[in-house]
Amino acid sequence: MPPKFDPSQVVEVFVRVTGGEVGAASSLAPKIGPLGLSPKKIGEDIAKETAKDWKGLRVTVKLTVQNRQAKVSVVPSAAALVIMALKERKRDRKKTKDIKHNGNISLDDVIEIAKVMKPRSMAKDLTGTVKEILGTCVSVDCTVDG
Repeated sequence: MPPKFDPSQVVEVFVRVTGGEVGAASSLAPKIGPLGLSPKKIGEDIAKETAKDWKGLRVTVKLTVQNRQAKVSVVPSAAALVIMALKERKRDRKKTKDIKHNGNISLDDVIEIAKVMKPRSMAKDLTGTVKEILGTCVSVDCTVDG
């Protein structure tokens, strides 16, 4: 029999969601159900938190759960930050399919993205992180000026 769950314990749960949309409660339930949280309410909280900046983009969300209260924070990926730097208009995931991202971003934008991603990067210094972001730009199909 598993040990009794301690409600005052801090638990971090990472979930990959589409920004600004209420995900299926059935996909959240296996992760947050054992913590005593309502998947429907958590899905609405995630949608509200990601609707501002991350609408239509796939991002990772960190749920910090303590005393059956969940705090939502977005953990941006390199690809999501590059797509945001392209300043494309928001898209509806259900209507627009197979979108091709193209455009230019400045080297200053790449360096800013690298500074955000530095704690999560395995690179020794900032130049390695910048190279990672440039590789992400290639996979997203955008070019860098400079």
